[in-house]
Amino acid sequence: MGHGGYILLTTGSFDALLFGSTPVQHECIPQAILGMDVICQAKSGMGKTAVFVLSTLQQIEPSPGQVIALVLCHTRELAYQICHEFERFSTYLPDIKVVVFYGGVNIKVHKDLLKNECPHIVVGTPGRILALTRDKDLSLKNVRHFILDECDKMLESLDMRRDVQEIFKMTPHDKQVMMFSATLSKEIRPVCKKFMQDPMEIYVDDEAKLTLHGLVQHYIKLSEMEKNRKLNDLLDALDFNQVVIFVKSVNRAAELNKLLVECNFPSICIHSGMSQEERLTRYKGFKEGHKRILVATDLVGRGIDIERVNIVINYDMPDSADTYLHRVGRAGRFGTKGLAITFVSSASDSDVLNQVQERFEVDIKELPEQIDTSTYMPS
Repeated sequence: MGHGGYILLTTGSFDALLFGSTPVQHECIPQAILGMDVICQAKSGMGKTAVFVLSTLQQIEPSPGQVIALVLCHTRELAYQICHEFERFSTYLPDIKVVVFYGGVNIKVHKDLLKNECPHIVVGTPGRILALTRDKDLSLKNVRHFILDECDKMLESLDMRRDVQEIFKMTPHDKQVMMFSATLSKEIRPVCKKFMQDPMEIYVDDEAKLTLHGLVQHYIKLSEMEKNRKLNDLLDALDFNQVVIFVKSVNRAAELNKLLVECNFPSICIHSGMSQEERLTRYKGFKEGHKRILVATDLVGRGIDIERVNIVINYDMPDSADTYLHRVGRAGRFGTKGLAITFVSSASDSDVLNQVQERFEVDIKELPEQIDTSTYMPS
């Protein structure tokens, strides 16, 4: 499962958590840690298990005698494997208890365990979990995280889907729901979404090519001194629902945001210098459309899904082709239209742009004088 250089941190430090991770983990973990609902489809071996294990452990606050997280999967083997991953990653969290429940084991053993040392995290197959809840041995009223692994396998079988639905109804309305699978057909996606509230959707089919459909990409050559003026002109000239402007440091995010506010632009900023609570409040405010411009560092570059964002501006060039992809992927999510504009002000900026073009096989042209609104605005 290649967890690379993970360190589980109580500080919520995304960067350390994401050191050495896969594209799926980069996309999912920051949002999963913020408690967002997630649907993720990526082929096996891309570290999906670590996404829900780490993000759950990061958020969990164990209370004695309360099951806080429930993970359902369709086979005993997978249930056992997931339980093992929780145990492996929670080595440094000795207070957290994890157990696995599946059929084929005398149910009395499970009932006794729940009575004598109730776990915080339960992993299991739907049949056995349902039996334990119906008999009132397993209480789900404190569950904050509800996770389905290989969710299509459980939801495609109508019998198992009924069990999952019945278990789901015993959990509180206000909780995080995450679903993962290697294969998610178009038919099953709406079924998954019925369990969720505005989930972030991630579909990674090929690690090398996270392609961007419907995204118009341009660059502008200019000096560092010309950036502010150019940005003002662009924000005046372009039609946009919401725009995200990426910069390379916390200081630059704060400064640029201040400048935009002084120029009467409806701007807000998010960066790693803020507390997690403050970031989440601002993120939610932007997502709900209270502000139309977000200035951000790369903290926000990964996995954030805001439907109304149709323009991304790289005020500072990202440090790699990967980061570029994650940033501009905020506009034009899942086949909708979008526009990405990148400021190029040095030789190293040009190098990154060339890497992007080679790696993702795109031809990024200079921004023309006039750009047709219909190419990047949803009709």
